[in-house]
Amino acid sequence: MPIDHESLQATVLTDLPVSYGELDVMLYALGIGLGSNPLDAGELSYVSERAGLRTLPTMASMIIPDTIVAQSGVDMRQILHRSQSLEIFRPLPSSANLLLNQRVISVSDRGAGGGAEIELETELRLARDDTVVCTAGSRVIARGDGGFGGPAPPVRSRHRMPNREPDLVCDLPTRPDQALLFRLSGDLNPLHADPEFARQAGFNAPILHGRCTYGIACHAILKTVCNYDFTLIGSLDVRFSAPVYPGDVITTEMWQEGNVISFRCRVNERNVVVLNNGICKLSA
Repeated sequence: MPIDHESLQATVLTDLPVSYGELDVMLYALGIGLGSNPLDAGELSYVSERAGLRTLPTMASMIIPDTIVAQSGVDMRQILHRSQSLEIFRPLPSSANLLLNQRVISVSDRGAGGGAEIELETELRLARDDTVVCTAGSRVIARGDGGFGGPAPPVRSRHRMPNREPDLVCDLPTRPDQALLFRLSGDLNPLHADPEFARQAGFNAPILHGRCTYGIACHAILKTVCNYDFTLIGSLDVRFSAPVYPGDVITTEMWQEGNVISFRCRVNERNVVVLNNGICKLSA
């Protein structure tokens, strides 16, 4: 059944309760590769409660459920993330009960072979005092649901990358089993776990979640620029430009101008940019 894009675009969620605990925080951090050096105090603070547990800012992207998209009738097995943005007003605590507001910004038709593009905006608030923690934006492609007769995607501006060699570079390896671990944080799409499903979808093997690569980019900035101080991340926006395969080494290139960090992620072995047009704004 084709997407009813007008009905979908009018969908909103208000005060949806969501919650997470310290085990969720540690599992997410392990899923994006922290803790690979269990003697590193910076990494340990995100994977052990004994170190004064910290929550990675990008975990917000995994707290937000896929409720609206899943209830729209699209084939969730063919969902790919296209972009992710995050603006943080206060650091995520190590556990929290939250209230979520979400609305659909746009539903666009990329054609029968290109899929449907759905853009969402989400606000997360602490349930105890209604304080806004962060807002998040995301775009997903429902690859099997294009050609429904909706409007074409709008022309979007992209953050311009500096035309010079990067100021900082950080290499972070991924493990062959990383997608199998990361999926336990809430994204069970078989594209990331089932080799046959991935081949049928046009990939050589199961690919790493885009939101995992997003977290790895955040890790690179925390490690290289912030000395693992999560309170310094004020916002983090990226565009997903190519798949990552578990086992790839992700090279994050960074350009710093004051409190603004432009960044992109590459897999040099395959000579491909996997995250592009990234911008991180540090808190004052």
